[in-house]
Parts: sequence; C-alpha cells; structure tokens
Amino acid sequence: MEKKTIVVMEGDQTGQELLEEGLRVLDPSVTGIDVEFLRFDLSLENRRATKNQVVHDAAAAMKEHGFGYKAATITPEIAGDVGSPNAILRKGIDGTVIVRTGRRIPGINPVAGINAPISVIRMAVDDAYGAKEWREGDGLEEYAYRTEKISRKVCRGVAEYAFQQAQKMNAKVFGGPKYTVSPVYEGMLKEEMDQAAKKYAGVKYDPQLIDATYALLMNTTGEPLVIPALNRDGDCLSDLVLQMYGTIAGSESILLSFDEKTGNVQTVMAEAPHGTAPGLFGKNVANPMAMILAAASMLTFFGDKDADIAARAIYESTLEAIVDGTRTADLGGSSSTTDFTDEVIRRIRTKLEVWKSLA
Repeated sequence: MEKKTIVVMEGDQTGQELLEEGLRVLDPSVTGIDVEFLRFDLSLENRRATKNQVVHDAAAAMKEHGFGYKAATITPEIAGDVGSPNAILRKGIDGTVIVRTGRRIPGINPVAGINAPISVIRMAVDDAYGAKEWREGDGLEEYAYRTEKISRKVCRGVAEYAFQQAQKMNAKVFGGPKYTVSPVYEGMLKEEMDQAAKKYAGVKYDPQLIDATYALLMNTTGEPLVIPALNRDGDCLSDLVLQMYGTIAGSESILLSFDEKTGNVQTVMAEAPHGTAPGLFGKNVANPMAMILAAASMLTFFGDKDADIAARAIYESTLEAIVDGTRTADLGGSSSTTDFTDEVIRRIRTKLEVWKSLA
C-alpha cells in the first residue's frame, strides 16, 4: 500500500492528551500500516497568534492528502475572537456529512435495553450554524430574527449517504426533519430522502418527524437504525444517541466530503464527538475510546485490505479491553487513560500477529 499522509490537528487541554493516545494506536509499529503524520497546531493560543491561518492551512492539507485526525479544541466565548475552527475546516474541505454511530459497549448497560447500532447522518454545514442573527425593537416589543439556509447539494449528500450507511449496516433509514411544519425549508431534506429511497429500493425506509424520532428512540431495541438529519437536529440527536449506550466518549465522529462527479468520499476527518473536558485535564483519567475508534474508522477509508484488517483489530481490541475490565471512570472502572491505551495496543499487536500466522 502506498504510504498515506494523515493531517494531525493538535488541540487543547484533554483534547490534546487524547489525540496523543490515538496517535500511539495509529503508529505503524502497532498497526503495520505505513503512514506519516503532518502536524498543525490548532491550539487556541496558536489560532490567535496566526489569526486562524493555521486552520486554513490544515484544511488545505487535508484536501490535498485526503485524511485528517483532529483533537478537541477550545471555542472562546468572546465576541470577535477566533471562534471554533470547525466551521473553517468544514468549509475548507467542502465537508457535507458528519457521521456518528452509537453502538453497544460490551459490559455496559445501555438505556432502555438498546443493543443495535444507531448512526446519525447530519449536515456538516448551514442550517442554524452560521446563520445571520439580529434583533429589532425594545422592551417587550423586541424581536430576535435569524436567517438560515440549506442547499439541495448538502441535503442530497446526507440522504444518499444515509442509505449507503444503512446498506452497510443492514439497517433501516429512520426519522427525518419536521417537514410538515416547514415544507419548503425542512421539506427539502425530506424530498431528497424520498428520492434516495427509490434509488436504494432494497433498504428499509421509515420516515418520521423529528419529534416522533426522539420519542420512538426510547422504544427501539434490536433493529439497527440510520437517521438523516439537519445540522442542529443531528447535533442534538447524536449526543442523545451516544449517551444512550453509556458515554459520549464511546464512539467516533467522522466528517466527509464527496467528489461531485463520482459521489465517492474525497476527504475524511476523524475526531471525538466530545469537547476538551477541562475538568479532566492533566489527571490521566479521560476516556480515549472515541479517539481510538476515530483512528480505526479513518483506516476503513484507505481502500486497502491491510488497513481494513488493522481497523478491525482496533475496534475489537478496544471493546474487548472493556469487556475484560479495563475501563476508565466514566465506564465505572479505575483504569487511567494511558493504561487503557496500553491494553488496547497490546491486544492489537496480538491479534495482528495471530491473524498473520493464520493467513
């Protein structure tokens, strides 16, 4: 396999600590996959020093090399500050879709007995994020306004990938926007879902309004689901879904951009779905599971058999470590961050060596 370059985007606080744990797992001496790391410092300090130029540079590098691995970063709340790098990165690679998949963590009791995986496929841009906002009037006659937009292109990307994901998972495409209240705006996503359903006729399709989606999730147990969503709906849904399985640190978050001509995935950015967790910074107790699984998911997009084997070894080793009692505090254990990663690496090396001998 040709050597791949992974653009590594460093972050802040616990986000940076967990990034380093994930990079330990991605090391070629562990996976056997020939990769090199191209680092960019996206810490708040450096984003301020470069006036976000480092974020633009990282996005350009991702677009060139096709793969990115990002740590959680601080978003300052001061108006006029550098803000979050995520919008710049998503725009820079023309990111369309964010994929977050909740899956049962062995040995951890999920909410409501849920055991089948659920993927949330949400818009990566537009909708409520980046909308223009303003207020008019005074006192009780003051009104707040917001202009939002979504595009046919992004709606189609979300709908198409939702059905592709459902094919891979043998799942049902479920849920959707509030198209009855907003037939013009939110109805655009519903239109694309209906079109994709015709294209992927073999995939089960059960559209629901977003409020019904939330309610029915509490009753789901054994059927895998894929939920296409608007940007903000998907942001809220994915946090709920991941927590239903025991922890928001239990799954990866993947940003995808697509080739307009072929529809194939063009750029992949992998990260954890959670933030910098400042209360855990420097204590070596945070759960690195999401960053480790993000590394595994990224490998599945390499288009190489050996990378797929390494990805499977990472997934299995991570979950098996938890089953056998290596758990951080959020999963009811006492293992440190580094202890958890050490155990995962030990298991990966064992699996790959055994599989090689059985090949």
